[in-house]
Amino acid sequence: MGSPDTTNSTLNLLRRLTDQGIDFVVVGGVAANVHGSARATFDLDVCAPLDHATCVRIVSAVSDLHPRFRSRPDLPVVTVDNPNLRGLKNLYLRTDAIVLDVLGDVSGVGDFSACHRESDWIDFQSVRCRVLKLDALIRAKRAAGRSKDLLALPELEALLKMRPG
Repeated sequence: MGSPDTTNSTLNLLRRLTDQGIDFVVVGGVAANVHGSARATFDLDVCAPLDHATCVRIVSAVSDLHPRFRSRPDLPVVTVDNPNLRGLKNLYLRTDAIVLDVLGDVSGVGDFSACHRESDWIDFQSVRCRVLKLDALIRAKRAAGRSKDLLALPELEALLKMRPG
């Protein structure tokens, strides 16, 4: 992951999400780190069903971290009664601790159900949650096509080749 502060913030956020009973799959840079990537990441990307109830639970989980819509930091802190928590495809939040990107679907993999099928349970220092499998993560990075994702591919592909079986 990133610095020790980022790692602690990530673990704290994972714990908060699991404590709220939110069904999610870790994707992105943190998933890459779980699979052995040495690349630093400074946010947490997860895929989750983005129905209104889940969005409310996500905001509730981070409410004391003063969540704001990442694309609109000028707006007030997001609260559980915010009408903009309905009908979302993605939920991008900046908190006092870390950026949290909640995706309704992941390019190259699909919606939450598809991500869930292509994930495994992982224990993050006493936090148990699902993480996208390495081959699905590679597909997602390739499909996203952003330069940072394409730059990560050689390392991820090498990690996949090193796997037994």
